[in-house]
Amino acid sequence: MESRALQLWWFLPVGYLFTVALETPVLLFGLSPRHSLRRKFLSGLWLTACTYPVVVLVLPLLFDGSTRFAYLVTAETFAPVAECALFWTAFGERDETGRAVMWRDFAAITAANLASFALGEVLNVYGWFGVIS
Repeated sequence: MESRALQLWWFLPVGYLFTVALETPVLLFGLSPRHSLRRKFLSGLWLTACTYPVVVLVLPLLFDGSTRFAYLVTAETFAPVAECALFWTAFGERDETGRAVMWRDFAAITAANLASFALGEVLNVYGWFGVIS
């Protein structure tokens, strides 16, 4: 397990940059217009910084010996749910709760996560990363 943990730590910065590069453009175009371009860009960095260490460092070790499917379901549910909660806590407004603007932001965050998940899976199939399995 120690070797696995070290491998995950080495992967963390590469995977983080990869994820931010994929998710930030989705957030730039998908988050509602009430958010400034600066906020959208910083959200791409911040949201991933909050959830990525859990997805890459914690969950693989917790799910060691489990199926990849169990890990993926947990990780790919955790990330968008946590990011939506963080985003809404930081930038949500009470009068927008349950309105289209809130759902648009949540959909953009979820779409960003799905985009990085999908491309990450393609790269994993071809063994380009070969770390998260």
